[in-house]
Amino acid sequence: MNTSKVKIFDTTLRDGTQGEGVSLTVKDKLKIAQKLDEYGIDYIEGGWPGSNPKDEEFFQEIKKISLKNSEIVAFSSTKRHGIKAQDDPNIVKLLYSGVKTVTIFAKSWDFHVTDALGISLDDNLKLIADTVSFLKKHGIEVFFDGEHFFDGFNHNPNYALKTLEVARDSGASIAILCDTNGGQTTKRMREIIKVVKEKLNMPLGIHAHNDSGLAVANSIIAFEEGIEQIQGTVGGLGERCGNADLCTIIPILKFKYDIDLPKINLEKTTHLYNYVMEVANITPDNRKPFVGRSAFTHKGGIHVSAILKNPLTYEHIAPELVGNERRILVSELAGKSNLKSKIEELGFSLSSFSDDQIKKLTLKIKEYEHDGYQFEGADASLKLLLLREFFDYNPDFQIENFNILSYNFGEGTTTDAAVKVRINDEMVHTVASGDGPVNALDKALRKALENHFPILRNMKLIDYKVRVLDSASGTAAKVRVLIETSDTEKSWTTVGVSTNIIQASWKALIDSIEYGLYANLPSKIENIYN
Repeated sequence: MNTSKVKIFDTTLRDGTQGEGVSLTVKDKLKIAQKLDEYGIDYIEGGWPGSNPKDEEFFQEIKKISLKNSEIVAFSSTKRHGIKAQDDPNIVKLLYSGVKTVTIFAKSWDFHVTDALGISLDDNLKLIADTVSFLKKHGIEVFFDGEHFFDGFNHNPNYALKTLEVARDSGASIAILCDTNGGQTTKRMREIIKVVKEKLNMPLGIHAHNDSGLAVANSIIAFEEGIEQIQGTVGGLGERCGNADLCTIIPILKFKYDIDLPKINLEKTTHLYNYVMEVANITPDNRKPFVGRSAFTHKGGIHVSAILKNPLTYEHIAPELVGNERRILVSELAGKSNLKSKIEELGFSLSSFSDDQIKKLTLKIKEYEHDGYQFEGADASLKLLLLREFFDYNPDFQIENFNILSYNFGEGTTTDAAVKVRINDEMVHTVASGDGPVNALDKALRKALENHFPILRNMKLIDYKVRVLDSASGTAAKVRVLIETSDTEKSWTTVGVSTNIIQASWKALIDSIEYGLYANLPSKIENIYN
């Protein structure tokens, strides 16, 4: 095992919140901080106490929570020009935040000093020295962020280095080299870090942005050159194109460099990613390395055949190591290997299917997909298809009919849905209003079923996607609807296809409820398999 030491610094709660579409409440930030602590992050940058009341409240509330692995860090710029550090409210609030460590950033690019701040280069150095030394006198450890360091080094290397030297001599314990604009190539990154290490006797860290798609690569290059702290965010959240993604960096350090990360719970990496995306109300990226839903997903028949013999044929690590899972897709590109593996993945025994049935099922799936269905993202609908075709499966309810009515009131529109449902020998007729036809149908159907199946109250529709399959047909185009539903423990996806968007949605909606009832009623499952 490589004994190289590197600390992981998470800035999801600060730099990550600067990303477009990211907004976290104080409660959100507290929940994420606890999850980061459980995962084993060394440092959690909680925010900038002097910038807004929300961050001030966070630092007061986090004091009440006992963290096991992580240290909370506050963030700030240097003091303002023209006043003393003790008179700058932003600096004073760092002291009241209750943290033991702060990150102070300052301009390392002379262009920013003269054109953005409008002060002299010497004045900027004084801001650094006064701020760092003031905090050190109050017993605070200081991490120094050299903002725009690499751009500054390219333009004026002597001055960029001087900002780090002043921070070091004033008491900063580590200098973080920031690729703030995210424009450095890996070659240039390595060259500059080598020079800095030769010139500066001080621990170094890296803070990379992803504007050139190189944030992870540059962070790994910095590690190879001996930096001691890597900064980033969960999922790469952050301003513009985001920050370096810790959910990629950490597994790389562990599995590609054999780095000992004793506090990190690698098997919780996927859970951490999905949790933060859920709290931030962001749809997870299926193609994220290591943690994405597609990261260990196999579709091509040749690939699947090989995977079933030995997963190393098409997987660089076992998905379980990062808490992910292997998925085998069924589509028009798939062969028998895919289908057999998928049948087992869905919980069926292959012994229940004859060779003729496998052939029949393969053809049927390809026919469905020719019509526009897509089962690779809708396992629940695929499972229901198998149950309907080969098992004595009957749903717990039958839809007799439904009706949609919309009313326009100026700029507003109200939609009513009426459904008639047969449950055993009872006919139930309900009406509900909603925001659009799908929402109204969902409410009306649930209203009809919930008294008979209370478990439906734990299920909710969490995602709804529509794709036009043949846009050349205009308003008569066929559409595919995918609906994702969740209960308290899991989620599932169903699909519907039609030239009528309401009909396609209705098919997916009925499947979602049928599957939810099927999966949550043990007696039903036992009857089907027996």
